[in-house]
Amino acid sequence: MNWNNLENASQLAAINEESKTIPVMLFKHSTRCSISDMALNRIQSNWKDADNQHIKPYYLDLIAHRDISSLIAEQYGIEHQSPQALIISNGECIYHESHTNIRYNDIIKLGK
Repeated sequence: MNWNNLENASQLAAINEESKTIPVMLFKHSTRCSISDMALNRIQSNWKDADNQHIKPYYLDLIAHRDISSLIAEQYGIEHQSPQALIISNGECIYHESHTNIRYNDIIKLGK
């Protein structure tokens, strides 16, 4: 799986624009949390190269960029969780789940 790293708050405006042509997944990951590792692994182990044509995945390291996570919560009106997956389409959050509720099948359906 080829993640796009989300490392700068200014990327959020570009992500909103991108989401007008392809849904964008934001995956907020805590490198210190075993549940977050499990959720990340479940997505990565199921992701197929062809999925990149339907959803553009972004990875946010919460430990390094907690400020960006706070901006995401504010911008989309979604309470911060870790781990958390959001799908952005047309500049709006159309899906968000956290912890063990993050499921590859639910995510990929939104891109088709």
